Amino acid sequence: MRAAPTLRPHDAGGILSDAAATIMLLAVCATAGVIFWPLARALARRLEGGGSAAGLEGELDGLRNRVDQLEQGQGRVAELEERLDFAERLLAQSREPDRLQR
Repeated sequence: MRAAPTLRPHDAGGILSDAAATIMLLAVCATAGVIFWPLARALARRLEGGGSAAGLEGELDGLRNRVDQLEQGQGRVAELEERLDFAERLLAQSREPDRLQR
């Protein structure tokens, strides 16, 4: 019987040299890092910002209150415009008889 040949580390790798294998490994790791780094940052921001949804909800409620106040203010302005028009008409009527008498 013949003894099985022993494989040396250089023989098992095929035609790639150690330098080429190292360069390829670094390239694969760098590519994975470039691809997964933004995903990891987005996940971290999402996990970190769990309380920001409550802050946004509070800000939204504040903006809704502000809109309600502005709408009420517009109603008051419209009412004041009507009162001003009425006062101008009364003043105009009171001056017309003076003009006629002259």
